[in-house]
Amino acid sequence: MFITMIIFSGCSKKENIPKINDKFKETSIFPVRNLSIEVVYDNNPYKEGLKTAWGFSCFIEGTEKNILFDTGGNGELLFDNMKKLKIDPGKIDVVILSHIHGDHVGGLDSFLKENSNLIVYLPQSFPDDFKHNVNSYGAKVVEVGGPVKICKNAFSTGELGGWIKEQSLVIRTNKGLVVITGCAHPGIVKIVEKAKELVSDEVLLVMGGFHLSGYSSGEVGKIILSFKDIGVVYVGLCHCSGDTARRLFKEEFGKNYIDVGVGKKIDIN
Repeated sequence: MFITMIIFSGCSKKENIPKINDKFKETSIFPVRNLSIEVVYDNNPYKEGLKTAWGFSCFIEGTEKNILFDTGGNGELLFDNMKKLKIDPGKIDVVILSHIHGDHVGGLDSFLKENSNLIVYLPQSFPDDFKHNVNSYGAKVVEVGGPVKICKNAFSTGELGGWIKEQSLVIRTNKGLVVITGCAHPGIVKIVEKAKELVSDEVLLVMGGFHLSGYSSGEVGKIILSFKDIGVVYVGLCHCSGDTARRLFKEEFGKNYIDVGVGKKIDIN
């Protein structure tokens, strides 16, 4: 069996309802209980038979709406992997684009040709012609400036960063927060801190691209210490995180380090 299922166990948090930013007050106090995250595009291999390429995309089930976070760099490769993973593009309700770089938005055109009956959440800093192109397929565009509620228990951090603006996804589960990043250009620690600012709860998992390629062991070590201080429980580094960071995070987090690559599936239930 190639897809490893990671099941996080623990007691229910019913008695300890986290504080949620007033802008995101929930109509229900109940967080997500069955969340599935499947990596469909990455430059790190995991499941045999899937293609790798520089970029990132993952499919998320268990929230109120099915989400595709980023679309990788090539539509043909994206669809080939989705087909092998038996993911139906028509099941997706929302596409979230983390930032403008081609390795995260390159597969969007091909995807919208298959399914345009959805909402695309993208940073408001995206070029107007990009937004108009998405509209031309019939999809709805939501421009993200500040933090935005995507659906029940799923939030965008809003645009963060300077030269390269980027949004990340925060999902509130009954075990804690799941934070998913595209490239983490604004800084992975800043992103996690923003997630806790939006929903004051424990951080269960941070996964995605950490943008640490080329960082020294000392620099990565400081980030690991920040993660420990914040209380991050699980980590899953992929895409642009770099071999050094992946190795050091694995050494520090041990069994709580998740090996992420294309085809990896993480179940939180």
